[in-house]
Amino acid sequence: MAVSDDSTDESLMGRIQNGDHQAFSCLVRRHSELFYACAYRVCGNREEAEDAVQDAFLKLWKNPMIWRDDKGAKFTTWFYRIVINAATDRFRRNKKYVAADYLENEPSDKDGADEVMHKNIEEKALELAIQSLPERQKLALNLCFYEGLSNKEAADILGIGLKALESLIMRAKASIRDTLNAQGLIEKEKKYG
Repeated sequence: MAVSDDSTDESLMGRIQNGDHQAFSCLVRRHSELFYACAYRVCGNREEAEDAVQDAFLKLWKNPMIWRDDKGAKFTTWFYRIVINAATDRFRRNKKYVAADYLENEPSDKDGADEVMHKNIEEKALELAIQSLPERQKLALNLCFYEGLSNKEAADILGIGLKALESLIMRAKASIRDTLNAQGLIEKEKKYG
């Protein structure tokens, strides 16, 4: 039976549980970029993020019964947790890569303009400040601001209440603001976020 692009993720998972390679391929194509972006925000390194997503999909293929449709969660909400766990494991094992991708694109002589260089410095400082956050704060911030999930979806993925998520985000913003302020990149009265 052919796989339709308008098949729901949940129907594809039902087919995957029956060993359908085409359904799995469709699900991977549909969501690889989305989950790569999430993994990259956790790992801070392209190769580690790609490997984390691959690990997560491989785990799903090897044991598709870990997906339980009767739990009522959307596939993407549920799979974010799998990807985040894989990316977090890789991040913990390979902390030496934390700043690797953020620092590799230094401006060249031809860019020359002070404002381009200053903007790059600010972006790198922000990324490094985010990477240095405690794990749960970083995840909350990434899910809500970079992945565009609602606070409710992010709280579900992290397995916490809405108030706890909001607290994590507030502490993350304060920490980032303090870090950037200490580096002289923002003024005290400016607010991040």
